[in-house]
Amino acid sequence: MPHIEDNEKGPGTFFQSPGRLSRRALMCAGSTGFLAAVAAGGPLSGILRASEDSKPMNQSSNQPNTEKLPNGGAEDQGYIDAHVHVWTPDTKHYPLTAGYRREQMQPPSFEPSELLRHATPCGVDRIVLIQMSFYGFDNRYMLDSMAKHPGVFSGVAVIDDGAKDPAAEMRRLKGLGVRGFRIYPRNMPVDRWLDGQGMKAMWKCGAAEKLAMCHLVNPVELPAIDQMCARNPDTPVVIDHFARIGIDGKIHEKDVRNLVRLARHEQTHVKLSAFYALGKKKPPYKDMLPLIRRLIDAFGPQRLMWATDCPFQVAGDQTYEQSLAVIRDHLDGISDEDRDWILRRTAAKVFFG
Repeated sequence: MPHIEDNEKGPGTFFQSPGRLSRRALMCAGSTGFLAAVAAGGPLSGILRASEDSKPMNQSSNQPNTEKLPNGGAEDQGYIDAHVHVWTPDTKHYPLTAGYRREQMQPPSFEPSELLRHATPCGVDRIVLIQMSFYGFDNRYMLDSMAKHPGVFSGVAVIDDGAKDPAAEMRRLKGLGVRGFRIYPRNMPVDRWLDGQGMKAMWKCGAAEKLAMCHLVNPVELPAIDQMCARNPDTPVVIDHFARIGIDGKIHEKDVRNLVRLARHEQTHVKLSAFYALGKKKPPYKDMLPLIRRLIDAFGPQRLMWATDCPFQVAGDQTYEQSLAVIRDHLDGISDEDRDWILRRTAAKVFFG
């Protein structure tokens, strides 16, 4: 069973799904059209000319692009990848959190310039960065990447819900461009993992500040999320990677019902992502289309967003383009407007609004 992104159970603990995928170093060659755009001095040309991604950067306020259409989209924008991790081999300036070793960083490097060599040729020009477990609660590398490339990246941070005032840290990070906070059960019981006082403070702050609670969970954790959503109806919620439905190769109806049940909460969204690790785990990933259609019927396209989960999506023989093609090319029976919501507008609304 392939590894599905970082699968963290908490800083300092590397949690693996059975049969964790071995990942090779990424190919970094850009397409002809991509290189032509860079040569012409397009909006991303400066990013890819930069050779200092691994050097420390000064944090500054990152203000996402907020030029929005009435329907929640952004004018003249490309696709948005709602879930990507970046990291640097420069562990001197960005040290790994306790319990991690350099050899666990596979690929050894995945900096913004490397990411964009995959994303830009596919028409993706905005990306949501998800704090990587290698760094624990130290969000500096993600924040520095966002500050260096304003308008290109939004961010989802990881903070300590057991700290004295997690809401204050949420508000501070919001000022730096963060629009969501990753949460997961760690070692808590599946029916009580959201019951702590710190978690309650985070959900309350999320409602007040319009900051999303972004869940890395398995299907067994969905009922607790359902209860928490009922108690916090104004808190934006995002479920990552279909709640890992299909990680064992099968789409279980009970799991689907638990995920679909969350649709009754109007602020709940789902990421259609990590195709490399779900279902048959082989492109063109068409076996996932019935589940996607179930989610469209339940949530509507306005609460679904596409994402890759790079760099894991581009390991081995699988590619960035294959992930995008699931929604862009293979999802029949929806309108162009609905497709645009899934590929761009929903993520714009939640993470760039």
